[in-house]
Amino acid sequence: MALRYNAGELITAMVTPMDKDYSVDYASLENMVKYLIEEQANDAIVVAGTTGECPTLTHEEEQEILYCVKSANSGRAKIIMGAGSNSTDTAVKSSIKAQELGADAILSVVPYYNKPNQKGIIEHFSAVAKSVDIPIILYNIQGRCGVDMTPETIAFLAKEFDNIVAVKQSNSNLDLISEIRMLSPDNFAIYSGDDSLTLPMMSIGACGVISVASHVAGNEIKSMIHNFKAGQVVAASNMHKILYPLFKKVFMAPNPIPIKALLSKLGLIQNVVRRPLVELGEQERLELLECLEKVKKATK
Repeated sequence: MALRYNAGELITAMVTPMDKDYSVDYASLENMVKYLIEEQANDAIVVAGTTGECPTLTHEEEQEILYCVKSANSGRAKIIMGAGSNSTDTAVKSSIKAQELGADAILSVVPYYNKPNQKGIIEHFSAVAKSVDIPIILYNIQGRCGVDMTPETIAFLAKEFDNIVAVKQSNSNLDLISEIRMLSPDNFAIYSGDDSLTLPMMSIGACGVISVASHVAGNEIKSMIHNFKAGQVVAASNMHKILYPLFKKVFMAPNPIPIKALLSKLGLIQNVVRRPLVELGEQERLELLECLEKVKKATK
């Protein structure tokens, strides 16, 4: 069965490049978009998500980033806007603005800090879904939000609203993936929210990944996904094992600190994150680069 919305198999949660004064580096942002599409095989890009440092971006910056990314993209990949908030009113306003600015879809996170119950989560996402026509990808990440959206809640929302099209699930409990798949419509998409869980999640119903490591290993991750879907399970497993150390290294410190450090080593952006995040040291950056080099050598 065709998905109710196909954002592709490999989606990068893109970093927001910054200058030394912590302002957004729009020239590097444009180059990053082209690099992810042309060199890293991405089907779609998430802008202003967690990896894009959305907690420290202003709404004006988010909107300018979306405009810049759409311009650099030239229609080649789907552009998904991070439009969540712990305030339902703000999430609704951000979603409406994302639609007005031409985002292809939005990524909407479970309200954080407030710790709503499941009824509150349903009311939150119902308000967002009623406010826009564009596709909505739910983002379930208990580690950052303090609460977990249950499979029953996800399935209810998927059945109630046609524009709630997918969930990004960041939880290592694979039983939850099975339950989401069993309870939700067949055309509702599940994306892994953790690189290291992509292959295990695909084996029980996920269709792809919203990735961080794809900034530097997009082609290899895409190969793993394609091999699995083609029934080449051993080849997919072997690629997973090669990539696994990198999957873990890019989360050796709070995201996006490591991936920005690695991208800076590759000369793609400056090694700058906004406070309260702080940059990795030089030795840690070298370890990341060595890990990536080993992956590239093993996959030649």
